[in-house]
Amino acid sequence: MNRKSLIKTFILTSMALIAFAANSVLCRLALGSGAIDASSFTVVRLLSGSIVLLVIIGVTRKSSTQSAKGSWAASFMLFLYAVTFSYAYISLDTGTGALILFASVQITMILLSLISGTRLHFIEWIGVTVAFAGFVYLILPGVTTPSIMGFLLMTIAGIAWGIYTLKGRGSNAPLLDTAYNFFRTTPLVLILVISTISKANYSFEGILLAVISGGITSGIGYTIWYIALGGLSSTQAAVLQLSVPVIAAFGGVIFVAETITFRLAISATFVLGGILMVVIGKFYFIQSGNE
Repeated sequence: MNRKSLIKTFILTSMALIAFAANSVLCRLALGSGAIDASSFTVVRLLSGSIVLLVIIGVTRKSSTQSAKGSWAASFMLFLYAVTFSYAYISLDTGTGALILFASVQITMILLSLISGTRLHFIEWIGVTVAFAGFVYLILPGVTTPSIMGFLLMTIAGIAWGIYTLKGRGSNAPLLDTAYNFFRTTPLVLILVISTISKANYSFEGILLAVISGGITSGIGYTIWYIALGGLSSTQAAVLQLSVPVIAAFGGVIFVAETITFRLAISATFVLGGILMVVIGKFYFIQSGNE
């Protein structure tokens, strides 16, 4: 990969991870405060993502020669992730939920990568371990014993997101694929609406947060992520997502005037150091071994 491609991948990956962190905050604000119920949040999130992306396609369609693909399998995984994540969020605290989610994503993506024939260099294993240790250290104070249902739901969410991510690595039309993946969730969304409408609970604030989450940090954020995946291995994509809680924590420092704690500084060092080992370590070690 040349320097220009590396810079592009770095910028796009950073933007996607920031979107993920922002999305986590929006979900916490909406569901944690009871501004909207889990089902309504999922419905509004997925529908607003579909609408925003389809509008963008409508505006840019004339200049695009790419054909839409997407897949029903990816759409199902997107819906499964969104609905289980929302319901898990109301029964788990933030630290515990993050630990279960990102552990599930890591295990799913690395395991499927190994099954497909990919072999990790020892420096990648070390990097994954170091980054995960830093991630656990950051959220450890907030971890409590989870409920069985919350644990299962968040584990399913992590597995679904890991598979959805892997399905996007070969995308040649990220915007179209993401848009139609969102759009294809509509039948499942309608089933969800019909089955939960009697328990709907929402407010203007809750709907607004869900719209922002769906249209911007999910719809546009996932499109950027699909583009970035073209320059990342599955292992790199998996371990990079461990930085999301760290980014969210620093967002609190910047936007909510929270203080930089010793724990945050140590965690960031471990997570970013581990990511660096995974992203560039294998390349340099293999190159040096072939010289």
